[in-house]
Amino acid sequence: MSGQNVKHSGLPTSIGMRHDTHFVDWISKKNSAPLVRMIPLTKVSPNPHQARSSLGDIQELMSSIKAKGVLEPIIVRPKGDTYEIIAGERRYIASKNIGLTEIPAIEMIVNDNEAMEISLIENLQRKDLDLFEEADGLKALMDIYDYSHAQISEKIGKARSTITEIINISRVPSDIRSTCAEAGLEKNRSLLIELSKLKGADEMKALLKQIQERGLRREDTRDLTKEMKGKDAAGKTKHYVFNYRPKEDRSYQVRIDFKKETVSRTEIIRVLEDLLNKLKSSR
Repeated sequence: MSGQNVKHSGLPTSIGMRHDTHFVDWISKKNSAPLVRMIPLTKVSPNPHQARSSLGDIQELMSSIKAKGVLEPIIVRPKGDTYEIIAGERRYIASKNIGLTEIPAIEMIVNDNEAMEISLIENLQRKDLDLFEEADGLKALMDIYDYSHAQISEKIGKARSTITEIINISRVPSDIRSTCAEAGLEKNRSLLIELSKLKGADEMKALLKQIQERGLRREDTRDLTKEMKGKDAAGKTKHYVFNYRPKEDRSYQVRIDFKKETVSRTEIIRVLEDLLNKLKSSR
């Protein structure tokens, strides 16, 4: 890690974090003395370096802790007479919210860089991070620790190509992220990957507008991205695609492929009216 002479306990630097057990089982096997102890919540403070931008809805976690207690200890490091959370902030907040006075914790002696790395990796293993939070967290690992995509892949347990795609999503600026959230597209991984391939915010906004107006599917979005980057889709003729999928009725959708690159709103209406008249006359 940093090369400083720091006393280590708990998770060794050769082992990557794993969210399901937080290495409690592994640590317990390596030490005879109990490592988990109860710490007053008044002596615990949150970690200032979080991969997540919000803690999300913790009502379910609060209910679980109220019924069964904190089943998984948080990980902390000493800071004078108090402790700083390395991993487990949601459990800490949920415990405070329901009025607990202490929480089970595992103490680790690590320096600032090691604490930040463990926190980032632990958060990145969680299933409830959104794609932008995950992208920012992976980018932080790369920027702060100079990790290659292959090294991050090894630590996180995801394919290197997947790591590269997600890190690229961190390029999407905050205003575009807000637009995606407003349109309900923030969980559309394939869309965000295509957005990240474009040069700047103007092109990203243009792509989002086309997707919303035309209801583009994944392959259509990919082709449009290539066109916007100045690359024709290999072996394909440029064409305009219009998709209509009603939100209130998922039993059908309408797709029209035009044999040209651009189509006006008037032309789409004319084609739909023509189709409707033909269907009526065929009765």
